Amino acid sequence: MGGDILVIGYGPCGREAVQQLHGAGRAVRVGQRRRPEDLPEGVGFVRCDVLDLDSLRSALVGAAQVVLTIGFPYEGEVWQRVWPATMRNLLEACGETGARIVFLDNLYMYGPQTAPLVETMPLTAHGFKPAARAAATRLWQEQDRVKVAALRAPDFYGPGVTLSHLGETGLAAVARGKRATFVFSPNLPHDYAYTPDIGRAIVTLLDAPDDAFGQVWHMPCAPTKTSREILEMGAQAAGVPLKLTALPGFVFAALAPFVPFLRNLKEMRFQWDRPYTVDASKWRARFGSDVTPFEEGVAATIASFRP
Repeated sequence: MGGDILVIGYGPCGREAVQQLHGAGRAVRVGQRRRPEDLPEGVGFVRCDVLDLDSLRSALVGAAQVVLTIGFPYEGEVWQRVWPATMRNLLEACGETGARIVFLDNLYMYGPQTAPLVETMPLTAHGFKPAARAAATRLWQEQDRVKVAALRAPDFYGPGVTLSHLGETGLAAVARGKRATFVFSPNLPHDYAYTPDIGRAIVTLLDAPDDAFGQVWHMPCAPTKTSREILEMGAQAAGVPLKLTALPGFVFAALAPFVPFLRNLKEMRFQWDRPYTVDASKWRARFGSDVTPFEEGVAATIASFRP
């Protein structure tokens, strides 16, 4: 396949994909509004604003495939505006060039569920952020001009990852010998994906034939544990006792109207008030699975945060 790979968004997962592609000698560029300070030598950069169609068209010149790993401020009203617009622009620009899209997605669009999540569950209209992701999904699923593969992953963790439930106030705090804070109950089973595994899965889809596109794939995860169990593993790796504060439900309810971050989390409580597990049997049947055990991933994450 001619052309290079354009990775839009250089957050934790985009960075992993770029490092793995670059390490394998692949031609890869990063596209976003600002050049990352830690961009490896030899990796290209192009300024790109996904909300500006002309900017996106310019960035796509020479790209055979696009990886979308972008993030936006965690605000429902923002998501409802930017996610459909982003997908619309990307489909338009890729439709003109023939580039394939690998879309790193989340699992919000399923809304509240009580069973393990599978790719065939219907899209939800629940809440601002889940509905925004559902709207973006419909846009690529209801067209056949552009080849799109969506990799849907649950909450992630990994070396250097701070913006995560297991991030700055979780494993990073544990690594520094501080008290971890968890907004929801840490005692329910919850799937987490490891960012290097996500990067490897993105590369797997980039290398897959066209018949892997036009569909959704769930990211495989290590065997499910509770968040407390994972934090306890982190404390063991750090050689410190686990100190953990969980925010009681009544405190969350009282603070949410006044704290923007909690207010935006409120509609996502369905991910945390019940077991939250992902069925990735479809992926395993097609691609196999070599996900990183928590013992290894948590130890590497703790090491990345040690003073």
